This record gives sequence, structure tokens and C-alpha cells, in this order.
Amino acid sequence: MRLSSLLIVSATFIVAAILSVITAGFSVALIESASRSSVKSELDKGGLFWAEVYAEGLQVFVTGIAPTEAARFNALSTAGRVVDAARVIDNMQVESTAGIAPPQFSVEILRNDSGISIIGLIPESSDRDDVIDELNDIAGRNNVADFLEAARYDAPKAWNASLSYALKALEMLPRSKISVQAGQVSITAISDSSEEQRKLESKLNARAPADLRVTLNITAPRPVITPFILRFLMDESGARFDACSADTEEARDLIIETAKTSGLEGNWNCIIGLGVPSPTWGKAGEVAISHLSKLGGGSITISDADVSLVALPGTEQSKFDRVVGDLEAALPEVFSLRATLPIIEDTEGDSGVPELQATLSPEGLLQLRGRLSSDLHRTTTEHYAQARFGSDRVYMAARLDEKLPMGWQVRVLAGLDALAFVHHGSLTITPEMLTVSGRTGRQGANSEIARLLTQKLGRDAQFSIGVVYDEALDPIAQLPTPEKCEADIQAILTENKLIFEPGSGTLDASAGKTLDAIAEVLRACGEIRLEIQGHTDSQGREEMNRQLSQTRAQSVLIALQDRRLLTSSFSAKGYGETAPIADNDTEDGRNANRRIAFVLLKTENTQSDTSENQDDVEHTHDSVAEGQNSPASADAEETGENDQN
Repeated sequence: MRLSSLLIVSATFIVAAILSVITAGFSVALIESASRSSVKSELDKGGLFWAEVYAEGLQVFVTGIAPTEAARFNALSTAGRVVDAARVIDNMQVESTAGIAPPQFSVEILRNDSGISIIGLIPESSDRDDVIDELNDIAGRNNVADFLEAARYDAPKAWNASLSYALKALEMLPRSKISVQAGQVSITAISDSSEEQRKLESKLNARAPADLRVTLNITAPRPVITPFILRFLMDESGARFDACSADTEEARDLIIETAKTSGLEGNWNCIIGLGVPSPTWGKAGEVAISHLSKLGGGSITISDADVSLVALPGTEQSKFDRVVGDLEAALPEVFSLRATLPIIEDTEGDSGVPELQATLSPEGLLQLRGRLSSDLHRTTTEHYAQARFGSDRVYMAARLDEKLPMGWQVRVLAGLDALAFVHHGSLTITPEMLTVSGRTGRQGANSEIARLLTQKLGRDAQFSIGVVYDEALDPIAQLPTPEKCEADIQAILTENKLIFEPGSGTLDASAGKTLDAIAEVLRACGEIRLEIQGHTDSQGREEMNRQLSQTRAQSVLIALQDRRLLTSSFSAKGYGETAPIADNDTEDGRNANRRIAFVLLKTENTQSDTSENQDDVEHTHDSVAEGQNSPASADAEETGENDQN
């Protein structure tokens, strides 16, 4: 009896315990569900949809990736308002900072005679130490002012190419400022001369990567002209300048306009330079030319502040005196006038007027005939000519005449100096006149000859210059333009198509001669920027066509490299079927669309005296529109009946 009671009591306690556990479990689940749903609802109301909630007993866990630290704190505060903040467990993470946009990388480099200064921010991948080492190699150790910083971010697209190009350009430009951004380089520089300016622009354009935007503003200083000279003639050959210098655009326009009023025809220009003796130079030129016109002809020479007027032989004395008086009164201060009226001498029956002639042939052979005063002068003249024109290119056939006028030898040597400016021509020296004529490939030769003769013979010297500029003799002008190179390549490809093996990027053996001819043209053109384009028809998958066209363009580039051609300014790109020039529905059209094209990458230079209002220089491709022939293109033909593309 007693045992049964004990069992009953034990069973009662066991059942009660079980019921308590079950009841507690239901209570915990109810509390967890209520807490989770309440907190989640409140988070959603606050727009914190990224946050997730789960509960474990009385603890509420908030998880998820918060976009910012502020959003994480907001979620934590929101959950703490629904349940006791002590029950909220923060399992949230803040979104990685790796996705934050990098800073604006840019560099400013200044180079002058004192050294190089660099300031800016670059990515660490550019290797700051290497950049500074390269600048030290350019400017010398201890000549680089380093204000460069580096940041641990990925380099933007085209950054490394832009910085590399800028450093190469800096090496060529001793006085320059270069600004670098990703995909864009702006260069402002000063060159020593106009010729150097053209060479630098050509090199910088050729070496720029195809995807780089370049702004070039390279200026050349005005030349120092010594002596500052203007020489204007009016005779039976018409009105013309032998030399024309001006200090400003306004002075140049005034002088040219006055000369045109006096009978000057055609297009003429004056060299604008430094060294003018007076700010009234333009006025002096206007007055001198207009009074020469009133005189009816002759020559007027202004060398620095000295003005020399020589009338035509036979001019009336009274008219000469009147015009000279007016001119002397009208000339600005500082300028002094010396006027000459040549006397006509009676030389009838005198066949012994002394003369020396020098003839320079197109082959560069110089013949000297006429009169020289002594053996010493003849030997001196021969050796001087040999030094000027070549020791094996001078033929001396001058005879001796002891009665030559004073200063004859000086005139001969000065005349040979003047003749050296021409490619071929002649020099004639008489007691009254020195005449130089011929053809030259040197622009501004007349002004240089006039300046030379004025310096060596004096401002009153009588000379005539008939030197004509011939573009065909100018070595710079005869260099083929990039456009001509492109046209020449197209002419070659029109006659001889580039052929590939069927369905591959391998050039057919027959393409060798065509590539040889193209390489010969490119070798003469120097560094020009070309894109070798590959094109296909529309048969086959688009991506496959693009890859095939890329392979073929690359094959042509490699073939040119194998011919020892510098290809650093060339690029190869496949366009697949995206730029047809004919109908892909016909066999002839598909054949035309399968081609290799050589396309000139064009640039524009900004040239001004200031760096303001400069337009960006964009490198653009010639567009290949449907129905038009692409520049320098040829069909990329294959053999085989079923081959596509």
C-alpha cells in the first residue's frame, strides 16, 4: 500500500515536469516568433530591407550587410525600440569599402632649365619610385621636386598608358608643362624654332596610343632678326620684296598693303620677329615704300634705322630731289636717309666692263668665269668656293685683271655666300650691281640673302635678288603627308589584294609582294599613326567573325614587323562584320566585305600663343560607312568552295 502511493506521487511529478517542459517550449517559440516578426516589421517600415532577423530564446539576432555604418546603427536602434536593447545581438556587417569609387588620379609635370617638378596623385600600381627614377634620369639627380602621392586603388583604364606617354614626351620637351589624367594628356611647350615645332608635333602625334586624347600646344618664339631689314624694289620686272621684316602683325599688314598699292602683286608675307630698332618700324616702311612709288621706281632698303634709297638710272634730278626731301621729312625719328641717283655712264665702244659670273648647276657643280684681281684673290676665291660647295665640285676659269674696282674681292666672297642659299642658279658681279638668281627649297631665302648682303657690303650696296622658292626642292615639304601615305597604300591594295588561307588568320604566300610594297611606302612615311583593321562578311557567328578579323589584322602587323619596319605607332583591331561596305546577300558583296584596311588615325593640334581656350585633341578613325570604300582597304580573299569569311 505504501509502495503504490509512492509510485503514484512519482508519476504525478514526472507528468507535471513533462507538461512544464512542453508548455515552456511553446512559450519560447511564441516569444521568439513574436519578437522576430515585430522587429522585422519595424525594420521594413524604416526601409531597412537588407536586414534579416532571427530569435533564439529571449535574444534577437540582427544580420545582413549594411550599406553604411550609419545604416547598421539605425537597424540596431530600431530593433532596440521593439524589444529590450539588451536582448538585441548585432551580427551585421558593413559593405566592403573596396567598392567605393577611387579618387581622381592626375599629375602635373613642369620642366624647365632648373629641373622638373611633379605633383599629383597616382595609384600604387604605377610604382611611384619608378616614376621618380625616370624623372631623375631626365633631369639629373637632385633636380626633381617631388610632390607626388600614391593611393591604394586600382589604376583606371588607360592610366598607365597615359603616364608612360607623358614621361616619353617630357624627355623630348626641355621647356614644357604636361597634365595627365586617365586617357588624356595635355602638353604645353616651347620649341626653339618653327622647324623644331613641326618635328615635335609629328613625333608626339605618331607616338600617342590610339585610345589617348592628346592636346598639343607647342609654340615657337619669334626669331631675332639682325639686322632688322626691309628691302622693296620697283623696276621693269615689277614691284617685289627682296626682304621684309616686321615687329607686329599690324606693322606687317600696313607694309604689305602699302606695297600692294604701289604695284605689288601676288601673295607676300613679312617675317615677324624681334630686334626692331623702333616701334615706328611699320610707319617707316609705309612712308619709304609710298615715296619710292612716287619716284617711279628703284629700291628702298631699311636696315635697322638706316634707310637707303636708290633711284632708277635716268630719273629726273628735280623729281629725285623733291621726293627725297619729302621722304626725309616724313620718316619717323631715329631713321636716317641716304639717297642715291645713279649716273648713266657712256660705255659705248667699251667691251671691257669687268664682270664675274658663277653658275651653280642642279647637280651642284659650280663654274667661275670672269675677272679676279690677282693670283692670291683667285686662289682665295677657289678655296672659299670649295669650302662652300665641295672640293671636287668647283671649276675655276677666271682670268686676272689688275684694274678691278676696290672692294671687288669682298663682293665676290659675299656673292658666293648668297649663292649657297640656292639649289641651282647664278651669280653676276659688275662694278655697279651684284645679282643673285635661281631656285631654292628654302623658305625665306630672299630675306636671308638680302640681310647677308647688307651686312657684308653695307646699306648702300646695289644688289638684285631673283631667287624663287620651289616646293619640289624643299626636303621637308617633299616628305609624304600621312594622307598621301594612306592613299598610296590603298592604291597598292586596289591592285593586289591581301589573301588569307581559308578560314584562318594565316596570310597566303602570294601576299608577300603586296606587303613588301606596303612596307616600302611606310618606311618612307616615317612615324604615322595607322590602324590595321580586319573585316569579315556576315556569315557565321558574330563573335567568331570578330576573332577571325582580329587575328588577320594582327597577322598583317606581325608581317610588317618581320620586314624590319617600326610599328610602334601602328595598332591592329578586328571589327568582324560590323562595318560592311557592300551587300552581304551577294557573293561579290561578301567578297568585298572580307578585307584588310589601313586607316589613318587623325589628330588635330592647337597652336596659339596662350594656353587658354584649347580644344582637346581627339584621335578619330575614318568612318567606314555602308556603301563606301574604306581608306586603304583590300579584300581579304580566301580560296576554297565552302569557306565562309
